[in-house]
Order: sequence, then C-alpha cells, then structure tokens
Amino acid sequence: MSEQPDGSDRYVIGVDYGTLSGRALVVRVSDGAELGTAVHEYEHAVMDTTLAATGAALPPEWALQDPNDYREVLRRAVPEAIKNSGIDPSLVIGIATDFTASTPLPVLADGTPLCEVDGFRDRPHAYVKLWKHHAGQGQADRINAVARERGESWLPRYGGFISSEWEYAKALQLVEEDPEIFARMDLWVEAADWIIWQLCGEYLRNACTAGYKGILQDGAYPSEEFEAALNPAFKGFAATKLAHRIGQLGERAGGLTAEAAAWTGLPEGIAVAVGNVDAHVTAPAAKAVEPGQMLAIMGTSTCHVMNGTSLAEVPGMCGVVDGGIMEGFFGYEAGQSGVGDIFAWYVANQVPGRYFDEAKAAGKSIHQYLTDLAFEEPVGAHGLVALDWHNGNRSVLVDTALSGIIVGQTLATRAEQGYRALLEATAFGTRTIVETFKASGVPVTEFVVAGGLLKNKALMQMYSDVLRLPLSTIASDQGPALGSAIHAAVAAGAYASVAEAGNAMGRVERGAYQPNEEAAKAYDALFAEYTLLHDYFGRGANDVMKRLKARRREVLA
Repeated sequence: MSEQPDGSDRYVIGVDYGTLSGRALVVRVSDGAELGTAVHEYEHAVMDTTLAATGAALPPEWALQDPNDYREVLRRAVPEAIKNSGIDPSLVIGIATDFTASTPLPVLADGTPLCEVDGFRDRPHAYVKLWKHHAGQGQADRINAVARERGESWLPRYGGFISSEWEYAKALQLVEEDPEIFARMDLWVEAADWIIWQLCGEYLRNACTAGYKGILQDGAYPSEEFEAALNPAFKGFAATKLAHRIGQLGERAGGLTAEAAAWTGLPEGIAVAVGNVDAHVTAPAAKAVEPGQMLAIMGTSTCHVMNGTSLAEVPGMCGVVDGGIMEGFFGYEAGQSGVGDIFAWYVANQVPGRYFDEAKAAGKSIHQYLTDLAFEEPVGAHGLVALDWHNGNRSVLVDTALSGIIVGQTLATRAEQGYRALLEATAFGTRTIVETFKASGVPVTEFVVAGGLLKNKALMQMYSDVLRLPLSTIASDQGPALGSAIHAAVAAGAYASVAEAGNAMGRVERGAYQPNEEAAKAYDALFAEYTLLHDYFGRGANDVMKRLKARRREVLA
C-alpha cells in the first residue's frame, strides 16, 4: 500500500502554520520517517501594536497578520524542505496543512483577501485576525449572554462559553466597527481553509475548525434569530458569509493547481488534504487517539485535545465535536491562552542582565539556565504561587479579560523563583482542566505532550508530578507537521483511514515521565492555593483584573 509498483518510496508534505512562522516537513509514507524540514519566518510577524502598511497604532488586544506571509511559506519553506530531504519531488503524492485557530480573514468570492483590495490596505479589519486577537471580548460577552437568555442548545457544547478568539466574536466586532468591510466581504474564511483554497483552487470548510470555532453543531449554525438578537446588521451572517461544503479530516480537497505547483516545486494534481487545526492534527502523530489520552501541544499557548466515546458537557471546554479529531469519536478541546508566551515575556522583561551573562558563560539558553537554578530548590521553597492568565484564560473560565499575578514576592525573591512559579502556574492550569474533565465524566488516564516545550525535562517531570499522571512524549520535533503529513497520506489514498496512517507513521515514547509521590504531595498544597486564587479572581469575587484592563483601554483609546 505504501510503495510504488517499482518499489520506490513515496512521500508527503506536511506544512504547519504557527503564530510566527510556517514549517514544511517531508515525510516518507511507509514509516513516517522525517527526511527534510525548513522554516519560513513571517515577514510581518504579529501586528499587535501597529499596522505594517501604514504605521498606524492599533488598539489594545489586537493581533493581526498579513495573508501573503502564508503564501510565502509555500514558496520558500516547501522547496527548501524538499531540497534538504534529497528526495525526488516527483515521488511526492500529497500535501496537507494545519493552522492556528480561530484565525479568520475577510475575502472576496474568488478568495482575494480584502487587505489586498485597493482602498482597504489601511483598514485593520481587512486583515487576518490571529487566534490571540482578543479585542472582541465585549462581543463575546454579549454572544454568551444572549445565548443563555435564549437557551441556545449549542452553548453547552462549548462548555457554556463562546470565546473572543473564535469566529463569531471576531465577525461581530467587524460588523460593528467597520460595517463597510463586513458588507464588502463575500466570505469570512478561516486561514486553515484559505490556504487550502490557494493550493487547490477549491474552497471548503474543514469540519474541525467549523465545529470548534464556528459553532457548527449537528449540521447547523446558530439561527438568524440569534444573529439578529446580537445585532440586526449581523442577521444572515452564517448563511451568507460562512455556509459552504464541509470537508472531513483526511479527505482530498482537490488537486494541486499549476500555480501552486510552481510555488512549491511539487507535481501538479497531487492530493491536497482538507485543512485542519494544529493541535487536533497532531493527535495521530503522537498516537494519542484513544479515549483517556489527553494530548497537550505545548508552545506559545497550549491546546488540549482528546477523544471520547460519548457526548458530555464539560464546563469551560473549547468544544466537543463529533469526528472533530478522528472519525468515530467525540473530539474534546480545551486550552491555555498563554504558556511559552508567558515564559518569554518574563525573560524579556523581568530577568536582570547578569543572568544572561551567566547563562552565556555556562553555555546554556537563558530559559535552561533559569530552569536549572529554579529546580535546585525543593517544591514550595520560593514561597510563591502565580496565575497563568497573562494572555487571559481559555479554559475553564473562558475569559480573556483576566490577567496574570504572582503572589508571595518579597525583597528576597529571585528571578529564577518567579520563573519557576510561572512554570508551575501553567501546570496548575492544566490540572484544573484535567480535573474538570474528570468531574464531567471524561477521565484522563494518560497525558501526552507535543510541541517545543517538551524539551524542558524539568518542566515535563513537574507536569507529571502536578497531574499525578504518566506523561508520554511525541517522538518528533514536528508534531503538527507530521500530523498534517499523515492526513496528506490518507488524502492521497496511501492509507484507508487516519487511524491506520497514524499507527504506521506516528511515534511516541510511552510513560517517559512518571509522577514522584513526594513532589506530588508538595504540589498538591500549592495547587490548593492556586485554586483559591483562581476562583477568587476568576469567578467574580473580585473583578479588579477586568476593571484595570477596562481602565487601560479607556486611557489608550
């Protein structure tokens, strides 16, 4: 099944679109061997302070991108990965991509982004709204309030909350702040689907993003009556701007166009798989597809996904979608809006210069140096507990208006101690998610990690201790790209299903970390303190975080 009639190997390409760059990976179909990779950094990165085209200042909580940066990944990273692999490109049989989500953009009927239309280059709402664009929190609050008032049946499928990171809140912000752009756009398209459109000339919405981020449940979007209750100008949004054919995961979306073949150096007509989300696509690559196996893709943020055999309502989850990860299961999603981003912020803004000098002298990265210093002390010796909300809370509170805090600092607190408190806070945030799933009848029995942060061994051991669970690790540095390659192999017909392809091409180290009972007991005590702070600031007892953010918006407006 995985070899040509002449015995030669076949290959697929997986392309992972992240927050700051896109990565292409060449993978052998027969066994998942990774043969070549390349990364292209987005020229415009994340526009969160100014609009690149004009230099105009952006309001707080905005996060935009330029869609042409995504095309450049195809033009640059894919050919370079093929070159680095040394394979004959004529033996590539398919390509697939994954994307951050929800990352939507307004386009014309032919797929042209509105930011590329004359007269709209200087309009922020004409650009891609990155997943961490949180400026629509007010719209998200209204969506949730109206849905609760109307008793909308789909709201429990999202843990009782729709996030400002998702399609509807971003679109409602668009219609209310720039109605001309809203009226001019023909479609509100996820970047995950737009890039597939660029590759094969066919537009279809992938089942994963539509279900988790677009409020598509049981084959239907929210009603026009609900849309009108939000804003009369929003009535008909789903019917006119969203509705399109839904493509299933692993399905062939179309064949590579001549234009895209010229960009990539790949054969025209090869299979292009239906788009997918970076977290969900990774599950088969990490062999984390059985019920009870929670996969965490840990990078700038963390997304938690897992399959279940039955439908349950988990408070604060990002969603549950039938077939959202793999056919035959209900796919659950939760997440944390800031993890690696928090560590990076702390290092960039809170660590004295001498630490950088010492790290360089020791031949270590600043993150590794701080980690090594931090874990010289026993659990709790720093006297600190932190909340991991510097980029808001995705699960289980679903509130981007929350913010971070470190409690217990004194004049004796050292930089590495604050760093460790933040590492621990992210683990406590994950435990909150795991315990919420368990209480809702969806128990987690194994924790599987993919993403860049798994390289921090002390962090991984801490997660195992905090969660009191065995922790497995994907045996690949390119989990999402490998997952995309697996879906490309299915779309090309090399395997009958994603499950079969994942079994052959995925890789994982089972039980790489086991919980230490002594450390676990000490972390239990800190987690109890975390939970007190979590509920005090996050469940309405004290709204100071929200008041301070509102004041900041007023001052900067």
